[in-house]
Order: sequence, then C-alpha cells, then structure tokens
Amino acid sequence: MSQTYQPKKRKRARSHGFLKRNATPAGKKTMARRRRKQRTRIAL
Repeated sequence: MSQTYQPKKRKRARSHGFLKRNATPAGKKTMARRRRKQRTRIAL
C-alpha cells in the first residue's frame, strides 16, 4: 500500500495559502483568529 500524502509545495500553497484564505469570508475569519492569537505564520 502506498502513502496517501505526497507533499507538493505548490498544491499546499494553492489550497491553504494566503490568497486562498483571503478569498472567502470564512478564510478571512480564520486569518483574523490567527492574528488575534498572534501566530507567527498567519497562513502557510
């Protein structure tokens, strides 16, 4: 059986990156939450 996680930098950034997060209202809320928590990395 093969592993299910085959990491790709581009795919990761495209699906969880800054632009994707800012594109939706829910994503904006996520960003706001992470800013409030003072996370070092807000999105990916």
